[in-house]
Amino acid sequence: MINELGHFALVLAFAVSIAQSIIPMWGAYKGQAEPMRFAQSAAITAFLLVGLSFAALTHAFINSDFSLRIVAANSHSLKPFLYKISGVWGNHEGSMLLWVLILTLFGGLVAALGKNIPPELKARTLSVQGMIGVAFLAFILFTSNPFDRLPIAPEDGSGLNPLLQDPGLAFHPPFLYVGYVGLSMPFSFAVAALIEGRVDAGWARWVRPWVLLAWAGLTIGIALGSYWAYYELGWGGWWFWDPVENASFMPWLIATALLHSVIVVEKRGTLQSWTVLLAIIAFSLSILGTFIVRSGIITSVHAFATDPERGVFILGMLGIAVGGSLILYTWRAPQLRSDAVFATMSRESALVLNNLLMSVAAAVVFIGTLYPLAVELVTGGESKISVGAPFFDLAFAPLMVLVLIVMPIGAALPWKRGDLPKAMTRIWPAVLLAFCGGMVFASLRWGGPILAPFAIALSFWAIFGVLADLGERVKLGKAPLRESLRRLANLPRSVWGQAVAHTGFGMTAFGVAAITAWASEDIRTARAGDVIPMASYEIVFEGVTREQGPNFEADIGRFTIMEDGEVVGEIASEKRFYPVQRDRTTEAGIRASLVEDVYVSLGDKQDDGSWAVRSYIKPYANWIWLGALVMALGGLLSLSDRRHRVGAPTRAKAKAKVVAAE
Repeated sequence: MINELGHFALVLAFAVSIAQSIIPMWGAYKGQAEPMRFAQSAAITAFLLVGLSFAALTHAFINSDFSLRIVAANSHSLKPFLYKISGVWGNHEGSMLLWVLILTLFGGLVAALGKNIPPELKARTLSVQGMIGVAFLAFILFTSNPFDRLPIAPEDGSGLNPLLQDPGLAFHPPFLYVGYVGLSMPFSFAVAALIEGRVDAGWARWVRPWVLLAWAGLTIGIALGSYWAYYELGWGGWWFWDPVENASFMPWLIATALLHSVIVVEKRGTLQSWTVLLAIIAFSLSILGTFIVRSGIITSVHAFATDPERGVFILGMLGIAVGGSLILYTWRAPQLRSDAVFATMSRESALVLNNLLMSVAAAVVFIGTLYPLAVELVTGGESKISVGAPFFDLAFAPLMVLVLIVMPIGAALPWKRGDLPKAMTRIWPAVLLAFCGGMVFASLRWGGPILAPFAIALSFWAIFGVLADLGERVKLGKAPLRESLRRLANLPRSVWGQAVAHTGFGMTAFGVAAITAWASEDIRTARAGDVIPMASYEIVFEGVTREQGPNFEADIGRFTIMEDGEVVGEIASEKRFYPVQRDRTTEAGIRASLVEDVYVSLGDKQDDGSWAVRSYIKPYANWIWLGALVMALGGLLSLSDRRHRVGAPTRAKAKAKVVAAE
């Protein structure tokens, strides 16, 4: 009964979304208030219905209802409770239901919180959001019904893919979907603005919170996925340029450009056309990522589905979304021109350059990801090529170097017109500190690529550039210390958000540079008692024991880490076997720190009784993910700024209302 209720709620949500996509748009066209207000109740109702459907599916997984096809295929009665929950979205049908749940959640939030948005813009925005909901609800109901029943329910299920039975995968997809699906909201605002033919500073203020929320969610989701690959796959890598990894990275790059472009629209009233185009491209890349994962055109640990018919359906949605919005953009873009002017040397120009670099970087990843698929399609599968790290290192890395160089300079330049020498005098301490930092690391970590100290210095340049900018804002050294501290405490949260996010970017760049330059690796077979020398450490292999887990059997290799003859840590690496799925996974043993990780991965047992062992030293690896979390924190800090919260009145307006009431 609960399953039928969930299916019925999904059908009702489909009907409500159809109404949401038509009635408010008609009301905005006719200028009728009641049809426009219908958008709010429809958006909230759609969310509640999809939420009810998602709750019903979750109930089926928790209670191991194997009469549902996806529960039987992706769950098992002995599976731990956490993975019964994550199993809801650890499959194609359930993950699409989560996709639509987050989509309708964003629409519901705009309906509930966007009280200050003009009625016509709000109605059109929610109408476009409803159209997206119609497309994806149709995709679920007609090709991917999560409530499809089996004729005869099995006694037990097949269980979830062992690689997905990990806490990282329990949290990685929801955060990633907040980013993926969250970009639908700027897209809907952009299409609504194109229909109206107007993009101004007010529009930018209403769009910016949704860009921030989506960008922060996508940042956290990508970081969680990267860290999961690092410790789960046992290869010691943190990024593989896998097509599905790239599918989430491309929208992040464009969303970063969009976030900076929205700031220019809000502050200076220019770049409207460029901002709308970025909003369209960002969400289009999100749909492209959905197509890559679910079309069956790739084989990947990330891939959810292998049904080409589903891929054709998503490809059709992609064509309509991209084609329709770009046609509308071509028609309306000439009306979005601005009379605002700015000099070549100004903050606006620096932000434009940043956007161009991010967009070109996304284009590089796009080409590197889809070119092999295009070659295989054209040749009918006869020719297969692989585009991997060498291509991306050569084409992508220089663009990020330029981003790191420009970032502190752009922050130091004033709006409209600036003086580069004058701006550099404000941040010269950052230049000096960055150079010294690079030289220190060159002396401490002698060896490795010759450009490694330069890369480290660039990451320090980004971080110290933030500190120099904050020092200039509070007049550090130019005003009494008490006054500078007062100014620092009164800085808007958006400024703190920018500073924290840029610092996080520098931290991630530092981690990437360090681990790329100075990581070391050792692969060998070992017996109990063998010593593996790694850098300044000695890793003693203590042997392997077999233990029984909740739904797996594990061979656990134990290692003692010694430095200068003293024990500094103990780690264990597991080789797990899941009897239900007849599959194996590797759980790396990691002694983590902010300085370096000692990473050991247990391989297969050899015929002579020894074990394959991979050992790595990963310097400053955790700065990669810590920096990503700091970036996301910066986005959330900016989001908490009252001026960037949809529907939140300014303090002046709130005070005026109180005075009027009195």
